[in-house]
Amino acid sequence: MDGVLWHGKKPLPGLEAFFALLREKQLPFVLATNNASLTQQQYIDKLADMGVSVSSEEILTSSMATATYLHENLPADKRRVFVIGEDGLRKPLEAEGFILTDLYQVNQPAKGITEEGADIVVSGLDRTLSWDKLATATLNIRAGALFYATNADTTLPTELGEVIGNGGILAALQAATGVEPICIGKPEPILYQQALKKLGTDLSNTVAIGDRLNTDILGAVNAGIRSIMVLTGVSSREDLQHIDYQPTWILQDLEAVTEALKQAL
Repeated sequence: MDGVLWHGKKPLPGLEAFFALLREKQLPFVLATNNASLTQQQYIDKLADMGVSVSSEEILTSSMATATYLHENLPADKRRVFVIGEDGLRKPLEAEGFILTDLYQVNQPAKGITEEGADIVVSGLDRTLSWDKLATATLNIRAGALFYATNADTTLPTELGEVIGNGGILAALQAATGVEPICIGKPEPILYQQALKKLGTDLSNTVAIGDRLNTDILGAVNAGIRSIMVLTGVSSREDLQHIDYQPTWILQDLEAVTEALKQAL
């Protein structure tokens, strides 16, 4: 959402008019974000502060998608999770019935300890990251825990510029364990697939709007969804010269998207 709807705490021009058009034309939407640090309610509150009202069904974070994916795809006996992440990740996992383990709870089969550690390690953005968290995650993965990530974004946009994202955490854990994580967020198709399920729409009448080529747009390509790239965020027209995939359309900003929708409807 950052780079499309807002920059940091500042709404981008045309935000309220865009959502007003969606409501007027009764166009369903899901706000699907790779950001794993904020909860669903925090996004609802943030948009409310910007004059836009959305429901919980219209928010889908990579944390929520991760919790849903793990619940639907892992055996019932795989329920102990060590989390690198914030409430935005911890709460969806708990809501799906997962048990969150603590620092240095690790299985040690040689000592007969086989039910204390995590079955799964999940990493998301963690602004209170510590050596102890990295060490515990490393020990659990090396002991056989499955390794998942909400997303692999190398950077996170802020009002001061781009800072380290979850991809940096994953790089450290992968270097220490030799294990590559399974990522749920964009550019993998899972997040978009869950958004389509929420919408109840098919590929032919759905479009993804994003600012970042290597996540938003590539994710849409991987999911088979048409895409609109806006130029108010991370990626630029020049970046298109260095990739082998393209957005379906390129528009300047959210105001241009709103005008294009008006003409198409």
